[in-house]
Amino acid sequence: MQENTLSSNSYRLRCSIAGHEMDVRGLAAAVSPEGALVSVSRDRTGRIWVPNSSDRFTEMQRLSGHSNFVSCVCVIGPSETYPRGLVATGGNDNNICVFALDQAQPLYTLKGHKNTVCTLSSGKFGTLLSGSWDTTAKVWLSEKCMMTLRGHSAAVWAAAMLPEQGLMLSGSADRSIKLWKAGQCERTFTGHEDCVRGLAVISATEFFSCSNDGSVRKWLLTGECTQVYYGHTNYIYSMAVFPDSGDFVSTGEDRTVRIWRSGECTQTIRLPAQSVWCCCILPNGDIAVGASDGIIRVFTEAEERVASARDLRAFEDELADATIDPKTGDLGDIKVEELPGREHLDEPGNRDGQTRLIKDGQKVEAYQWSVSDSRWVKIGDVLGGSDQQTSKSVMYEGKEYDYVFTIDVNEGGPSMKLPYNASEDPWLAAHNFLQKNDLSPMFLDQVANFITENTKGQVAGQAAAAGHAAGPAPPQPASGDPFTGGARYIPGGTDTSPRIGGDPFTGSGRYIPGSGPGSGPDSAAPEGVADPFTGGGAYSSAGAAGQKSTNIYFPKTDGVTFEQANVSQIVGKLKELNAGAPQEHRLSEGFLESLRGLLASVCGLADAPPTVQQILLLWKATRWPEGQRAPVRRDRGRRAVRPPPEPDEARGPRGQSDAGAAHPLQLLQRRARPCAPHGPARSRPVAGRRLGRRRVQ
Repeated sequence: MQENTLSSNSYRLRCSIAGHEMDVRGLAAAVSPEGALVSVSRDRTGRIWVPNSSDRFTEMQRLSGHSNFVSCVCVIGPSETYPRGLVATGGNDNNICVFALDQAQPLYTLKGHKNTVCTLSSGKFGTLLSGSWDTTAKVWLSEKCMMTLRGHSAAVWAAAMLPEQGLMLSGSADRSIKLWKAGQCERTFTGHEDCVRGLAVISATEFFSCSNDGSVRKWLLTGECTQVYYGHTNYIYSMAVFPDSGDFVSTGEDRTVRIWRSGECTQTIRLPAQSVWCCCILPNGDIAVGASDGIIRVFTEAEERVASARDLRAFEDELADATIDPKTGDLGDIKVEELPGREHLDEPGNRDGQTRLIKDGQKVEAYQWSVSDSRWVKIGDVLGGSDQQTSKSVMYEGKEYDYVFTIDVNEGGPSMKLPYNASEDPWLAAHNFLQKNDLSPMFLDQVANFITENTKGQVAGQAAAAGHAAGPAPPQPASGDPFTGGARYIPGGTDTSPRIGGDPFTGSGRYIPGSGPGSGPDSAAPEGVADPFTGGGAYSSAGAAGQKSTNIYFPKTDGVTFEQANVSQIVGKLKELNAGAPQEHRLSEGFLESLRGLLASVCGLADAPPTVQQILLLWKATRWPEGQRAPVRRDRGRRAVRPPPEPDEARGPRGQSDAGAAHPLQLLQRRARPCAPHGPARSRPVAGRRLGRRRVQ
């Protein structure tokens, strides 16, 4: 690649850092060693990277301690005890782990949040601010939670400590930002039209926010929004401010890193990955970004640190080989027959990052104008941009498939690809998908049925429905989400759907089959049902309009095996019902503790098998008054009578538990009646549980 003199506002690749096995979800510049950075990933690890003599980075330490995806990271400043500072990480296991830079295991773990910890920010004197999907923010000092900030009605996706001691900011999926002082909400900022995903402090009186609505806003602490910045064409996930200036960097779901100077987007850098999750600015002014392909990329405007011509060419080739799904909305509406040919690239662009689509034979290619190189750079092939793309196999990870479905599983999380050939067994393909993405096997039937439904009437050799261009979809099934029933949300699309049933993570409506306005026998389903994972409207194909929604979970016509249960909540409900029972039927505290032991045993939380005494307690529950009896049987009985996976171990000594359990279980079976799906302890079928959402209690 021809070398060019870099302008003062032109960033180019310095290096790519490979090491993580899954999405890089958080980045932070370390205090020490100089120039080091910390990354966290969905692969459940954190990594500390230090620069080497060749302007690349070497892994210095791998941080372990989380039992699930790691979502966020921040650096706690130096202290007398820890002169190099500490690293704090938050994860989907609800915990915060705090590490010394030279230790792989955490010094201590902060427990208190009831759901995923998705944002962290550090302040003076070692204070730490955390935000969670449980709708709260917490302030920590050392190993103690000093206060809990309550006020948001949905997940707290962003948090930031302000320079003035005691002042904090939180941004939420309820679309608001709150200013806190001494644990009290001083002010609420409104203006964003979707989830607030990031906050960045400019000074003691100003800050930025970014959102799923595709905008960045600049605020005064007094409450005024002084400027709105538009440029991204999809969700904005993160941002970072250059020191001592109002310039900043932002990243998002449109595959871009954008550099903003004096209120204008002066440079757009596209990556060969759909989701650019996070960014940070290093002390030397370089920009580090993490993406859904598991790669950290560092960009620099210092010519002496720019990657070699060979590495730049490799990066450009990787970008050119990428495929772009037009349904993300990043390229606007595409009318293939109206696209110009390659000669359109002879005309120079008028701004950095400008995009042009050209038709090259049967293919549609996307190009971006590079001001620093004064040329058009190919940024990928457009899926569904030609008949060739929709009539032949789809390439995924170097292999050809008849279908490649896009599955949105976790709210705010990355989309996952499900490749499938018409000759495959849908259940085997579903099993492989769940195993690869570390998802619960309880969703096997859901995913397999989704594959079956979306390939009906299709013949081998046809591409996935995801290959169609934006606009009205063909009659065949759209690449819908098996867990929401709809396809991916497109920012900026019309959302006329009613907000039904608030989602705990996004603060917006979730789709409830057969409920709400328009769900009557003569009503059509709403065209754009609310997406439970984004908080916005779901994409609806033309073929979906006018269809009547049906409840796929009730009534149940076959048996359901419950492999999981919340013991604490079941026991809590039993105590509540027990308090209202007549004195002659009331259970003692000892009985309730025995019931807790029985539940723990059948749920696999205790090593010992159920005892005869514990199982006989089920008989007493059947003698409760009518009002208390049904919910107790549902919660306890459905757990105790399920077939154990290891019969010999679960029953205990032969001839003991079997005989003791036979009579009460027969009575339970004879006396039990069908239970309606409502009441104090609602029935929760496994099939009704959705990934990325808490089950309704």
